[in-house]
Amino acid sequence: MKKLLLTSIILMASSTVAIADGHNPHQFEKCMKAALNERPGDIVKVEFKNEDGGHFYEFDIRGLDGSDWDVECNAHRGLVSEVEREVDSVKHPLFKAKMKITESEARKIALAIYPGEIIEVEYEIEANGAASYEFDIATKIANQEMKVEVDATTGEIVEANRELWQIGLE
Repeated sequence: MKKLLLTSIILMASSTVAIADGHNPHQFEKCMKAALNERPGDIVKVEFKNEDGGHFYEFDIRGLDGSDWDVECNAHRGLVSEVEREVDSVKHPLFKAKMKITESEARKIALAIYPGEIIEVEYEIEANGAASYEFDIATKIANQEMKVEVDATTGEIVEANRELWQIGLE
């Protein structure tokens, strides 16, 4: 039931965007299908973000095996561009093995560049095996929400994108 409800909300949102502007170059349905082909399971959240001047959907999928995945898809091309595994905490063995920077240190690094309030934290294992903290920050600048990834080994900001909207579970 939850899956059906979330899918309905997502489809309504994408249809509304297409109707409102008369033309929608984004490939939402193609991206959703590609994401579920990459990691079968239930979509629990979808985010739409601006990354390096392009638009991307990020699908949070609870996999059939119980693992959580972030599958990113280029909204214009309808192709999967990145797959990351979410883990529940810094104590997860895959994260802990790479972590040299504490969450507190990573928060300071992110907030020094993007001042505001951290409203969500995720712990991710990148496709290359690296661990990163992903912070959603409600910035003080122009009421923007930024997704900022800090490498858990080096403390470098490896990605920073503006989130345009989100539907689903936090």
